[in-house]
Amino acid sequence: MNWHIQEGMGIYLSTPKTEKFSEDGENGRLRYGLSSMQGWRATMEDAHAAYPDLDGTTSFFGVYDGHGGKVVAKFCAKYLHQQVLKHEAYASGDISTSVQKAFFRMDEMMRGQRGWRELAILGDKINKFTGMIEGLIWSPRSGDANDHVDNWAFEEGPHSDFSGPTSGSTACVAVIRNNQLLVANAGDSRCVISRKGQAYNLSRDHKPELEAERERILKAGGFIHAGRVNGSLNLARAIGDMEFKQNKFLPAEKQIVTASPDINIVELCDDDDFIVLACDGIWDCMSSQQLVDFVHEQLNSESKLSTVLFNNLT
Repeated sequence: MNWHIQEGMGIYLSTPKTEKFSEDGENGRLRYGLSSMQGWRATMEDAHAAYPDLDGTTSFFGVYDGHGGKVVAKFCAKYLHQQVLKHEAYASGDISTSVQKAFFRMDEMMRGQRGWRELAILGDKINKFTGMIEGLIWSPRSGDANDHVDNWAFEEGPHSDFSGPTSGSTACVAVIRNNQLLVANAGDSRCVISRKGQAYNLSRDHKPELEAERERILKAGGFIHAGRVNGSLNLARAIGDMEFKQNKFLPAEKQIVTASPDINIVELCDDDDFIVLACDGIWDCMSSQQLVDFVHEQLNSESKLSTVLFNNLT
């Protein structure tokens, strides 16, 4: 099976940045390619994770499309797959629960002094320096951290009451174990499978106008204006965006914006050609079937998967 991970174009530049980052990899079960390009955005706000050997039988791939900044997407790329592995449900074979909990865990981990510090380190140079300094001052056992399992212990410090980032990120991940594929999605990135050349969406774009999203938004005290949550955010589910998650009387899955992922489990078969994970910069330009057709056409003459994606971003 071919794995394609693709991130689209994420204030705008007068001319696009067309430099691309590409990577290929494989193991005995699959091969994958990925490619990303900043495009017209002032900064690159997308991130990805590709771990063909998450463990001995499992592969993990994720696309994270940031908005309002890059730090939440980078945080997810660094930590979400780790949290999937750490959850007790994963050890018992319940990948669905471990993935769902990992999405919510991202919001929990980004709060408080430790959350602020980790986000600062992933930010620009001045924030990175401040975060490292605060880590030396406030982090417990910072000197021998490598000897301990990181349980994300509470830290005292000047940002102990940090409620989390106002920026956010989509998360669309695919976990494959043997012939089972699990897709989890929060936001408007998308996973598509090609089955005998036919495109099938394995995730749903979480736009505010969808009935289920609209109902939750309104019940939580939010509103939709011009297709945007509270007039600002053009997607209904995301990791981060803490300003939309402040109702103390509601659980995380019922907030105006929620990190709760839709989870889809598919049994893979010989008819399956490849899977594509991509952010909305791609889907704004092509339908799922158009992209599947494009990939099939490219694979007739190009075997390197990242080059196929590179050609699509051109």
